[in-house]
Amino acid sequence: MTTTPNTAAHAVSDRLHGRPAVRSFLEGPELTAADLSMVLLVREDGEDTDRPMPTVTVAEIPQAVRDLAAAGIRSVKVFANSLHRDPQAGGAVAPDSLMVRAIHAVKDTEPGMAVMTENCLCGHTDTGECHLTVNGRIDLGATAALTAAQAVIQAGAGADIVGPAAMTRGTTWTVRQALDEAGHRDVATMPHLIFDSALYEGYRTTMRATPASGARRPFQISPRSPESAVDTGLAFLGEGADMLLLEPGMLSVDILTALKRRTPAPLMPFSVSGEYTRLAPLGPATGKRDFRPLAELFTMLKRAGAERIITYAALDLARLRA
Repeated sequence: MTTTPNTAAHAVSDRLHGRPAVRSFLEGPELTAADLSMVLLVREDGEDTDRPMPTVTVAEIPQAVRDLAAAGIRSVKVFANSLHRDPQAGGAVAPDSLMVRAIHAVKDTEPGMAVMTENCLCGHTDTGECHLTVNGRIDLGATAALTAAQAVIQAGAGADIVGPAAMTRGTTWTVRQALDEAGHRDVATMPHLIFDSALYEGYRTTMRATPASGARRPFQISPRSPESAVDTGLAFLGEGADMLLLEPGMLSVDILTALKRRTPAPLMPFSVSGEYTRLAPLGPATGKRDFRPLAELFTMLKRAGAERIITYAALDLARLRA
């Protein structure tokens, strides 16, 4: 019997794909619980729970992190705002802030759980803006200084990685200097590299962080400006950032791959609230979410070079893959 190139190719295909054991053997590394970081949106006791995104109180954090640790998840990204806000964002640096109490709750329960925080003023200003203003104009110096003071307080509470999120040049450098001067040289910085997007609305509504102006935040990057995103990310690293958070995760893949070619720094896509609600849809009959589309997205992000993926669905996905 004569073997043609065509029949030989079919034979190879059959050998590579015909047996499940061979297919499994040749697949790349799968998405694991250790690849995922869980988002914790923290609310005060007594606040309403009717919100688009899931939240926890400080009292609920210990059980939540025990569940995460048991599932193999090794890090959390904590967001916590002030109940009472003012033009000077005083709550951002309150020594007993909700964020400080949340960090303590995680570390007291699971000391080995890595705690990532957000450094931003939008949850503490009465306008919901990420910056301070003087005479109606953005005051970048004051914003950076207050953000740095906020980072030092978070580090003192036990945060392992702080995350400047206002997207303003110079803030990461100011945060790094303040951490070093306060004796927190071992605390890492992970500034947020943020595209303007409609996918943040669930978070903003949940955390009461919608800008009063109703406009896009002034320093977020236009989705039409990938070069600006890469340049900004490299600038943050030049200011002393140890790693970068990219958001929204699924709309930043080109930036992830571009930066991966330019820097060895860890890159962490953040799968934001709109991705959670759209790619983990509620089943009309069961009332339960289908997390398979998110699993496919995160597998792609890992394949593209993500060091870790920050998501509201970390625990659900870890349990799904157990």
